[in-house]
Amino acid sequence: MKSFFKVLLASVLGVFIAFMFIFFIFLGIIGVMISSADKPVEVGPNTVLHMKLDQPVVDRASKNPFDGFDYLNMRPVSRTGLYDILENIEKAKKDDNIEGIFIEISFPQAGISTLGEIRDALEDFRESGKFILAYADYYTQGAYYLASVADHVYLTPTGQVMWAGLRSEIMFYKGALEKLGLEPQIIRHGEFKSAVEPFMYDRMSDENREQVNTYLFSIWNVIVEGVSRTRGIPAGRLDEIADRALVRSSEAALEHGLVDELLYRDQVLSRLRELAGLEEDDDIKSVSIAQYTRVPKKREGRGLPREKLAIVFAEGAIGPGEGSELSIGSVRISRALREARKDTTVKAIVFRVNSPGGSALDSEVIWREVELAANEKPVIVSMGDLAASGGYYIAAPATKIVANPHTITGSIGVFGLLLDASGFLNEKLGITVDVAKTNEFADMGSIYRPLTPDEREILQQGVEDVYRVFTQRVAEGRGIDVARVDEIGQGRVWSGYDARELGLVDEYGGLTRAVELAVEEAGLEYYRVLSLPTQKDPFEELLKNLGGSVRMRLAGDLPGSMSRHMETLRTALENQGIQARMPFDMVVY
Repeated sequence: MKSFFKVLLASVLGVFIAFMFIFFIFLGIIGVMISSADKPVEVGPNTVLHMKLDQPVVDRASKNPFDGFDYLNMRPVSRTGLYDILENIEKAKKDDNIEGIFIEISFPQAGISTLGEIRDALEDFRESGKFILAYADYYTQGAYYLASVADHVYLTPTGQVMWAGLRSEIMFYKGALEKLGLEPQIIRHGEFKSAVEPFMYDRMSDENREQVNTYLFSIWNVIVEGVSRTRGIPAGRLDEIADRALVRSSEAALEHGLVDELLYRDQVLSRLRELAGLEEDDDIKSVSIAQYTRVPKKREGRGLPREKLAIVFAEGAIGPGEGSELSIGSVRISRALREARKDTTVKAIVFRVNSPGGSALDSEVIWREVELAANEKPVIVSMGDLAASGGYYIAAPATKIVANPHTITGSIGVFGLLLDASGFLNEKLGITVDVAKTNEFADMGSIYRPLTPDEREILQQGVEDVYRVFTQRVAEGRGIDVARVDEIGQGRVWSGYDARELGLVDEYGGLTRAVELAVEEAGLEYYRVLSLPTQKDPFEELLKNLGGSVRMRLAGDLPGSMSRHMETLRTALENQGIQARMPFDMVVY
């Protein structure tokens, strides 16, 4: 027996030592990755900037090389920052070593407004006289919208261009919930507040169909106008091509002027060498967006500027607590705004909002910090792919609001969602629940029974109170009457193009334009950018991600569209209570 315990203890000790050895090797690898990520990159003459956008594009990329790491498959899942892309395009415009940009995208993982911002930056890049060449085997509409800005647009001879117009497909869960015996209990204000319609109906209401058609056509017109301008094809002709499905082959894409030539990759590389000033046998020197981020930017002036411009990034659904890079925690974002407000060296704030909304209470918490900041220094809101409902709530008190024409915004409305699971428990599982309580409304909102008429009236009053405050906040921030806000509110979603006409937005533009306005408002000349919230230490994030990666990975195993639907359903059922949230998540292909 004694020898057994000796062997057992020796085995345990051996496993422990082996684990610690592997752990320290792992930390060493992380250290090398972090140090290599910060190592500057040098670019030589006749270099081409290579843009692929084959990774998810977020507003601000994490500096942690293990952010999004798939620990089950032990492989990185990196993201590209829009801010980095825009800065790199501007930097490349002035870099004598960069001859041009090679766009190679088919399925960009970015929203249409994000693509619009990149496209605007590329249009500005063209003014330098440097070339932009685009090539793909297949162009989705988003990919083609971006690629159409290029001087040379090429397609594989057997490739295809998707050009058919926009559509919105909304999944409805009413029938599934009925089969399960689950009854959503909904209280809302706003005839257009359709966030809860998937739980109420099996198809779009007339009001919802009206608003969806309005912003789809608005966004489509912006896309058509952009392609028409850079490709020299009349807008009416582009609509005709989509209406009649005339682009059914690569030859048709060439015939109708969507592409310049049909070339194989080796032929494209030959063209690329010519444009870059290289000989046919020379290797093409290229640098990716991620690599070019580490190329030092030429410093203007001497020394480190004292004055700062703060950019506060708020991306994702709005909720309580700290949140993350891809979710807006009211505590974290409020702290960042407060830090920028109290820092006397920060002369202006750009508040980048990319959110469908979320908790009404947490939206109010962030709103307060935006208002306080705007009372002391210029605060310019830059809207991303969407800044709707709670996302608009937190933008309302800003000095100015900038949005792209493709941005989804508005949705000024409120709803409450509670779930009655008594049918599922009683009829499907045979489970009953009884309650003892001290007061009449102690169990109000319980999932084990439906709401009473009195409880529904109380909750409806709560929704009305939040909507009243919401519209007042917008009216005060935008300088318009509450009645007018209510008229264009009611939960209705607008495109950025229409939002400007309605007074919800001051001007069109992206993050770059918002920075320009902030600089103008503050009278800045020589300044540096402070990026907030401050990103966490990579080692701290690694330990946090080790615990949460399995759940995200399992959700990611579903096909793309199904994982989005599951996430929408999960979010709606988890975030019960009063919400200021956009009707649905939107993806434009």
